Amino acid sequence: MSLSRFRRLGVGTAAAVAALAFTAPGLAQAAPQPAPQPAPASVETRQGSITWTLVTESNPTPEQQQAYDLITPAMDAAVARYNNLSDLSKTITVYYDPGVPTADGNINGTIRFGSTAYMTERTALHEIGHTIGIGTSGNWGSLGCPSTFTGAETTALVKEYDGPDAVISCDAAHFWPYGLNYESEFSQTNADRHVEIVEAMVSDGL
Repeated sequence: MSLSRFRRLGVGTAAAVAALAFTAPGLAQAAPQPAPQPAPASVETRQGSITWTLVTESNPTPEQQQAYDLITPAMDAAVARYNNLSDLSKTITVYYDPGVPTADGNINGTIRFGSTAYMTERTALHEIGHTIGIGTSGNWGSLGCPSTFTGAETTALVKEYDGPDAVISCDAAHFWPYGLNYESEFSQTNADRHVEIVEAMVSDGL
């Protein structure tokens, strides 16, 4: 085979010479082929559709403005985490209400923040859970609360996190672990797992 034939096949001159040098007379030898590449791993895309609106005064006092400035990044971060890690949807309306001692969330889609100490992503994640049904859904009791949450998907998920003996415990309105009931529970891992547990609870019929 001539070198020009190698060039038409897209093989460089050096490779062609090497191929000719190692081909015994009368034998045809194919040019070396690149090793097959593994197919790229598929990545599951999650895209929730939780949205939120903060109800504000047109001419806020300094106290109200401070609250708005704390609530906004907390809710933005919490909603982004839910939307990036779950397929959940909810339309949420948020209020600053200084008459609320801490914060609260309702299945009707409202969240009220009172004390500035609770205007954090941890609280926002926790209260979003209440708007989705944690402790507020009519099915909460039928899923084992208060006591141990019995949903199969949720139970399997917490065992994946924490081992074969792990369970989700619950009272009339909250669950643990990963319920983010206190600021001391917050970490990036716990926040992610909180969202995943809430979504599993919804899949279990919450």
